[in-house]
Amino acid sequence: MKFKMQREQMLRALQLVTSVVERRQTLPVLANILVVATEDRLEITGTDLEVQLVASCDATVEQPGAATMPARKLADIWRSLGDGSEVQVSIEKDRALVRSGRSRFTLATLPAADFPKIDVGEADTRLSISQNDLRTIIDEVGFAMAQQDVRYFLNGMLLEATPSHVRAVATDGHRLAMSTCEVSAMETGAGKSVIVPRKGVLELGRLLEGVDEKVALQIGDNHLQASVGTFTLTTKLVDGQFPDYQKVVPSGSSRSLVADRETLRQAFQRASILSNEKYRGVRLIIDGDQLVIQANNPEQEEAEETVSVEFAGTTLEIGFNVSYLLDVLGSLTTDAVKLSVSDANSSALLEGVGNDSALYVVMPMRL
Repeated sequence: MKFKMQREQMLRALQLVTSVVERRQTLPVLANILVVATEDRLEITGTDLEVQLVASCDATVEQPGAATMPARKLADIWRSLGDGSEVQVSIEKDRALVRSGRSRFTLATLPAADFPKIDVGEADTRLSISQNDLRTIIDEVGFAMAQQDVRYFLNGMLLEATPSHVRAVATDGHRLAMSTCEVSAMETGAGKSVIVPRKGVLELGRLLEGVDEKVALQIGDNHLQASVGTFTLTTKLVDGQFPDYQKVVPSGSSRSLVADRETLRQAFQRASILSNEKYRGVRLIIDGDQLVIQANNPEQEEAEETVSVEFAGTTLEIGFNVSYLLDVLGSLTTDAVKLSVSDANSSALLEGVGNDSALYVVMPMRL
C-alpha cells in the first residue's frame, strides 16, 4: 500500500476516528485504525467493538492495499506536521513509513485481516434529519445520561423515532431531560424506540457540525447507523427497557415561577460556591415576587441570593441539588425560564418560556 495527500485532507477524519479508540484494549489490534486505500480514496476505521466510525477522504493512491496502524501515534504525527504539508505513507513488510518534508516516521502495523468490524443487521427504520436539529437535541439532553450506573439502560439516551418527530430522553434517576424535533423524511418503518449507549451519543455529537445538511439514520434491532457527510458511525444499542418517562413528567402543578434565565443561573452559580461539596444542596424560598436562594456547608459558611421573579401560588420552601439546576439553565437558550412545582416533596418541571421542544424534571432534596 502506498498513498500521498495533503495533511488537511485527513486531519479531522483522523482525530474523530481516533477518539473512538479506547486507551485500554483487550486486543492489541483495537489500539489501531484500519486504513484501506482504493484507487483515489482512503477509508479509515476505528472501533472499540461497541462503536465504530468509518471516514473516507481523497488521496493519491499509488498502490492499493490495507493495513492497521497505531491510532494515537498516527494522529499525533499528523497533528504535529505543519499546515499544508504533503504526507506520503507506504507499507513495507510489517512497518508503515510516514514521510513529510524532512520528517520520517516508522510505525509498527498489524494485519488488516485481524481488524474486527461491527456486524450490522438489517435496518427496519430509515429517516433523515438536519444535523442542526439532531445536535440540538443531543446537547439539550446529553448531560442527564447516567455514568456507570448498575441500571445499565440508564447509561445512554432513549431515541424515539416516529414519522413526525425524533425525541431524545435521558435520565440518571435524579433528573430527566427530554427534547423533540421534527423529522425531515422517514423512508421506511412506522417508528422505533431504542437506547443509544453513552459513548455512541458522545461520538455522534462530535460528528455533527450544526448545519442544515441532513443526517441519514438507520435503526435496526441491535444497531444504529448515522451517515454524516464522509463519516459513517455505527453503534450497538443497549438491550433493556427504558423507564416510562411520560409518568415522570409532572402535570397540573399548583405553583409556577418565571425568571430571567441568565440572572437565575448566575445567582445559583454564586450560591453554589458555599454549598456542601458532596450533596450540593440549596434551599429555595419563594414568596410573592422574590426568590431567595440559600446555601450552607459543614463549616457553617452561608450564601444568600435574592432574585426578582413572577410567581403564581402560595409561599414555598424547597431544596434542590444546585448542580442539576445549573445543568438545565446552561442547556436552555431562551431568555426566560419557567419552573413549575406542586409542593416541597414534588419534582419540579423546568422549561424555556416560548420554547416547548425541551423540558426538564428535577427531583427535590431534603435539606
